[in-house]
Amino acid sequence: MSYIQQSNPFKKATRKVCLPYNKVMSMSSSERQKVINAKRSAANKGEKVRSSKSWIRDGSTKSKGLRHWVKQKWVQVSNPSKKCGE
Repeated sequence: MSYIQQSNPFKKATRKVCLPYNKVMSMSSSERQKVINAKRSAANKGEKVRSSKSWIRDGSTKSKGLRHWVKQKWVQVSNPSKKCGE
């Protein structure tokens, strides 16, 4: 008898992409769409992290360290008027 693993309701992959507000505003619409599509594709596969090919590395949002980075205004890339947790 084989065991069939059911999907765990507590390990859901989110489809939201959150980045600092200043970074989102500096991105072009095609860059935003690329990041959103990468996250949705990962979520459809059940993964929590988007592809490393969609990472943003231009350094346009400098931070003074981890504390400063965490305290930035984080928003959803798909709708910057919403905060990350909404």
